[in-house]
Amino acid sequence: MNNSIAAIILTYNEEKHIVRCINSLTGVCEEIFVIDSFSKDRTVEIAKGLGAKVYQNPWKNYATQFNWGLANCPITSEWIWRIDADEFLEGNLGQAMKKSLAECSKEVNGVYVRKRIDFMGRPLLHGGWYPSYHLKVWRRGHGDCENRWMDEHIRIFDGTTITVEEGNQVDANLNNLTWWTEKHNGYATREMVDMLMMEYGMDDRGKEVEAKFWGTEEQRKRWLKVKYIKAPLFLRPFINFNIRYILKAGFLDGKEGFIWHFLQGFWYRFLVDAKIYEIKKRFVFNEEKIKKYLENNFLTKVNGGGKSLNIAYSPCPFILKDRRLYA
Repeated sequence: MNNSIAAIILTYNEEKHIVRCINSLTGVCEEIFVIDSFSKDRTVEIAKGLGAKVYQNPWKNYATQFNWGLANCPITSEWIWRIDADEFLEGNLGQAMKKSLAECSKEVNGVYVRKRIDFMGRPLLHGGWYPSYHLKVWRRGHGDCENRWMDEHIRIFDGTTITVEEGNQVDANLNNLTWWTEKHNGYATREMVDMLMMEYGMDDRGKEVEAKFWGTEEQRKRWLKVKYIKAPLFLRPFINFNIRYILKAGFLDGKEGFIWHFLQGFWYRFLVDAKIYEIKKRFVFNEEKIKKYLENNFLTKVNGGGKSLNIAYSPCPFILKDRRLYA
């Protein structure tokens, strides 16, 4: 065990972010792999110039692309670090991680780090968004990315986890609000599919993060999502906004915080509900017809006759196919 780390970064037209991301990994990750979805800008050129190993693969969904990287990159490091192109390591996180990996027991297979979101240049420190802990580092061969349409987490197969409290993994996208709203329109479509599959018991719960309130942060988030799905359509976005912005003091993050909580906590959630309502109305609220529609458009047969998520671009007219929305 040499405690070396390999970072995996998924990209599509990320020339605006990739330098900041890779530079933050210097001296921390011995290997940096970029899985690119055939970018049309200088992402590949820049990444190679910074020493990253670049592989290209057609985009299907986040989980599929990430797991493709795990399976096809010549990774020799003991640990994997999941980091997005618009994220970077801040403070002493990198060195604290190296120290923790060197000192942890062999039973430890996953590490949680503290994540912070910066929106319009302002750190969001309230509303329940910070501190937020995510499993970002795990021992190679002991975890992967769960295959979901939306809200995918890293899951480890065995062992225990620890938490590194120093520094932050910062999510700070530099694109404008037009890009943000277009991206979240695409996310809303994927979230609609994900929530309908959960509502009708069509998700593969045996291979996903377990919903548990007194568990890890991912398990608690999944538990809350299950409860959210059971709440009345169109009412739940109002509840979510009021909890985040008022009860959890999101208003303390100023104008940027108000924009974030209104767009992400209300508008986005309302859009998801509208898309769910559109599908249900289309099939006259007939559960069996909706389930058949989801099965035909979003599931595919696998060996043994079972079903799994259809990871190819869907022929369904409700699914946006512009890859940049998902990269």
